[in-house]
Amino acid sequence: MNIDFPAILVLATLVTGLIWAMDALLWAPKRRQQAAALGAGGGGVNSAKLEKVLKEPTLVEYAKSFFPVILAVLLLRSFLVEPFRIPSGSMMPTLLVGDFILVNKYAYGIRLPVMNRKVMELGEPGRGDVVVFRFPKDPSVDYIKRVVGVPGDHVVYRDKTLYINDQKIAQIPEGGYIGVGSGLSMSGADVRREALGDVKHDILVVPRMRGVETDTVVPEGHYFVMGDNRDNSNDSRYWGFVPDENLVGRAFMIWMNWDSAAGGVGWDRIGDSII
Repeated sequence: MNIDFPAILVLATLVTGLIWAMDALLWAPKRRQQAAALGAGGGGVNSAKLEKVLKEPTLVEYAKSFFPVILAVLLLRSFLVEPFRIPSGSMMPTLLVGDFILVNKYAYGIRLPVMNRKVMELGEPGRGDVVVFRFPKDPSVDYIKRVVGVPGDHVVYRDKTLYINDQKIAQIPEGGYIGVGSGLSMSGADVRREALGDVKHDILVVPRMRGVETDTVVPEGHYFVMGDNRDNSNDSRYWGFVPDENLVGRAFMIWMNWDSAAGGVGWDRIGDSII
């Protein structure tokens, strides 16, 4: 079951904020009036009774305590940085199973939470960017891949080699891959260094495995994405392009790694930049 966390945050912010506002505008003045009436009655005022009249209801206390926290989380997660966890090996060797990453939410424009409508243009994905997006076939699921084609690009993937606008993207062999933990099955795959513009990154290729090929032109407002684990990635070669409105943000850092199959915390990956 996929939990719509942004919707829950928005709802919680609205509910706690509304309770706080109702108390400030209606309930608190009423409590003060009741306390004033007690004082005007003469004969002295029982302090315990006065305190009881002025005491905020438990619901209001909780709302006033949680509202600032929930609002801060909503703003941070919606407009600045959002954490994600990598569940599969489709981006190996760049990202491993169990990596916890941070995603820049404003790199490609400011979007309203829940509605995901862009309200401010700030930038566009470039070739080589590692992006998180809502899967076009099921927007409730988040995917992470590398942008290899931007609007207008002629993208060809043939014989495990990428061609952009008829230019072959060179691959420099870097030896065999040694997998650990959940990525152990990829041991023996070829590691190759690829450069998309100024972005140099490693990819995995299994020479003996038949690859999925493609020859297409990226339409306006869309992007062609692929996993760095080229022979084990469900990407644009299978289901098409990523619309701009599905973009979530650009992945930029690994803040934690936990892979039980590798023995727990991967301390050496903490703080690594995502390139």
